[in-house]
Amino acid sequence: MTLEQHRPVTLLVMEERRRDEVYPKVVREELESLTRWREPLTREQLAADPSALDGVEVLLSGWGAPVLDSVLLGHATSLRAVLVAAGSVRPLTTPEFWAREIPIVSAASANAIPVAEFTLAQILLGLKQVHRIARELRERQAYPPDPPVPGGYRSKVGLLGLGEIGALVASHLRNFDVEVLATDPVVDAATAADLGVRLVDLGELFASCSVVSLHAPLLPETEGLVNGDLVATLEPGATLINTARGAVVDEPSVLPVLAERQDLTAILDVTFPEPPVAGSLLYTLPNVVLTPHLAGALSAERGRMGELVTAELRRLILGHPLQHAVAPAAAHLRA
Repeated sequence: MTLEQHRPVTLLVMEERRRDEVYPKVVREELESLTRWREPLTREQLAADPSALDGVEVLLSGWGAPVLDSVLLGHATSLRAVLVAAGSVRPLTTPEFWAREIPIVSAASANAIPVAEFTLAQILLGLKQVHRIARELRERQAYPPDPPVPGGYRSKVGLLGLGEIGALVASHLRNFDVEVLATDPVVDAATAADLGVRLVDLGELFASCSVVSLHAPLLPETEGLVNGDLVATLEPGATLINTARGAVVDEPSVLPVLAERQDLTAILDVTFPEPPVAGSLLYTLPNVVLTPHLAGALSAERGRMGELVTAELRRLILGHPLQHAVAPAAAHLRA
C-alpha cells in the first residue's frame, strides 16, 4: 500500500496548551498530508461529544489524553491505532481497550533522550562534587585548596534500573573512563555486559559508587526501595540523582540522613508527593537540589515526540511494523 492509497481519518485529542509544542507546525503539516485530518479536540471536548470518534481510524494524543474506556471505544468502531506523544500509556488504557487488541504507541524513547542528557550532566557534575563544593565555598567565603573529588577517571557510577532511560544513560557513560554498575532484577549479566555495565546487588551499588542515579519504574516492589539505611551507606561526598519517580525514594527515612550528612548531595527532579508539601525539608536542606521535572521533554524538546508519532503513522499506513508499540504486559513499566 502506498501513502496515496489510503489516508486514514485521524483525530488529535490532547490539552490545548501543549499542542503546538508536541505537534509543531512542520509536524502538523506532515500529519495533515498523510491523513484525512479532523479538527483537534481536548479531552473535555471529546467527553462532551464522544461521537466525534465515529469513523476515526487513528487517534493521536499527548498530554491530556482521553481514557479509552468502554464509552469512548463504543464510538470508536473504526479505530485501528492509538499513537501517544508522551511517555506513559498506563493512565489512558483500560481492560476494555486491551481486549480490542488495538496497537498503541508510546513516545517514551523520545522522552528518554532529554532525561538521559540531564542525568549525564548531573552525573558528571556529581563526580566533580560541584554542588557540594559550591555550597561550602559560599558558606566559608573561601576557595578550598585542591578539593578531593572522585572525578571522571576510574570512578564508579551506579544505575538503579536499566530500562529505556537507564540503558541510554549507560550508553552515554561508555564515552567516559568510569566503571558503571547497575541493579536491575530483570536484566541478565549478558545484556548488562552489552551495555558496558556490571550487575551488582542494591547494597553494593550504594556503598561503592560515587554517584547513584535512579531509573526504576514505580511498582509495588520498588515503592520506597531507596530508604535512609541505603542512603546512609553512600561514600563521603556522594551524589544521589532521581529522575524516575518520587515514590521510589522513602523520603521520611531519607531526609534525616541528608540533614545529618551534609557531605551528600541529592538531586531530585521528582518527589512524592509532588510538589512537596509546604514546610518540607526538601525546600530548605542546602544539600538538596530540587527541580520541577526539568529532565523530561520541555518546550521545543516535546516536538521530538510528535516526530516519533508521525514516523509511526507513516509505518502504519505503509503496512510496516510499528517500532514503538507497547505490549499490555509492559504498559505498567512506563510509569
